[in-house]
Amino acid sequence: MRSAARAITTAVILLAPYTVASASSTSMDRIALTGNGSTLTGTSGGGGGSFTWLHNFDANSLLTLGAEHQKLSVAHWTFGSVSGALTRELGSGRYNFSAEAHEGSGQDGVHPLGYHIEAAGVTGTYFHRLSMLLEYRRIDVETTHGHLPKVGLAYLWSPHWLTTISYQQSAGGNLGTRLTSLRVDRYSPVVNVLVGGSYGQASPTIIALGIVSPGHILREGYLGVSKTIARRTDVSLTGDYINLSGSKQAKVTLGFIVRLGSLGANH
Repeated sequence: MRSAARAITTAVILLAPYTVASASSTSMDRIALTGNGSTLTGTSGGGGGSFTWLHNFDANSLLTLGAEHQKLSVAHWTFGSVSGALTRELGSGRYNFSAEAHEGSGQDGVHPLGYHIEAAGVTGTYFHRLSMLLEYRRIDVETTHGHLPKVGLAYLWSPHWLTTISYQQSAGGNLGTRLTSLRVDRYSPVVNVLVGGSYGQASPTIIALGIVSPGHILREGYLGVSKTIARRTDVSLTGDYINLSGSKQAKVTLGFIVRLGSLGANH
């Protein structure tokens, strides 16, 4: 599991898992850029940024390659990312198969920090409205390690409203994570809005490096907006607030996706 704030940003910027299904019917390249700043109780906070290249081979296949650097309190880390997604019609359903890996390192004060996260998942969509998610994630970050399965359910009430609920609980290792999350998306021609939150138990190292609270009760709320400008650029702004047993983090992330062109398509 990446940090909650980064997961939100990924959903907004990469539009996963919906990118593959809604992409142009021809090959297309995009560049995604993000920058963020954050505060953390008892520290000077931090910030970071990412660069990602996205390539749609066609409407049903997506590859992304990227790099990210983050700093929070006395910790800093850098990692590279690769992910892919493939969509297929099977019977009465549409299935999106995805996989990702994030590999890197850094420092937490004077201690070296390893950052290794891999995940794979499948999302099945039925009747063009109901989606079910199954995901497996392996985490090895600093001294925290383990496995984090996740299940989710999403329902598209109309072309403008989507509700998603998910639950994840760690298995093995020392993650000690049990989280329930709820998210609502509102789509419109003017601006897209998402709002949501999570509650439960989570590992401090996984949620935010630098938090050393012995308690693990997580309360999180977030809000994001995104808009297409000049036909080729998508802009998003997300705000995320986390209270992990009294250690409080606020994070704001600004992101851009720039379409570089599409063969045989007009922009």
